Amino acid sequence: MTHPLNLSLRVSALLLSLGGLASSCTPQADNPGVEYAPEMYESIPYEPLRQTGYNTINAFGINERTPATGTVARGKLNYYDHIPKDSVGIAERTLRNPLAYTKVNLEEGKLLYSRYCQHCHGEQGNGQGPVGLKFKGVPNYATGQYTKMNDGHIYHVIQWGRNRMMPHGSQVNPQERWKIAMYVRALELGKGPDGLTEMIAKGPTSSASDTTVTASAAGMTPTSKAGSSTGSETPGQGNTKGQNGSAK
Repeated sequence: MTHPLNLSLRVSALLLSLGGLASSCTPQADNPGVEYAPEMYESIPYEPLRQTGYNTINAFGINERTPATGTVARGKLNYYDHIPKDSVGIAERTLRNPLAYTKVNLEEGKLLYSRYCQHCHGEQGNGQGPVGLKFKGVPNYATGQYTKMNDGHIYHVIQWGRNRMMPHGSQVNPQERWKIAMYVRALELGKGPDGLTEMIAKGPTSSASDTTVTASAAGMTPTSKAGSSTGSETPGQGNTKGQNGSAK
């Protein structure tokens, strides 16, 4: 025979479990209901990109803080070369590719080119990509002054764009830009993707001594200020006049 006290304890335990189950269930899809031991998966220290409650220390009650003026996030220094977008001549003379022309780097440059550039510039680098055919005016890397573009020139154009080419600085990081520049140099040989094989055959080399300057850049007047009150001549926005900031 079951003791009345034992029966009461069992009934109480059952009711408590049912009550907890009911309270943890909710018709709202974005509400998990009652969370047990949230400290196991919710960070107690403040995390800038995750917040579950009001921050009583920081302004506006949020975890994120505005970085101190003039500071650069760790590992992001290469994103700030401070060369004005319209001063490709400065980029040609000052930027040097820190990566060696190895097989791995060249092949990765080819892959990145196929993702971000080929639709306009074409597989052969002749401007005959499907987008290039439609909008026209895309250059052929193997003709005229384009055969003399150095790594710094290509890097800068990838970052800021030129004429109707939109900036790609937010899509490819600095290392990826240098690798794409390597592959474009291979396309400058006029042999399409086969130029990659020729460059690989030469063995690993560095472009640190690359001082090639295009004919058009040789006559350019370098600028140290982008001109915040003037429109960019190459905004990368079609025919729209873009506004530049100042270089510091």
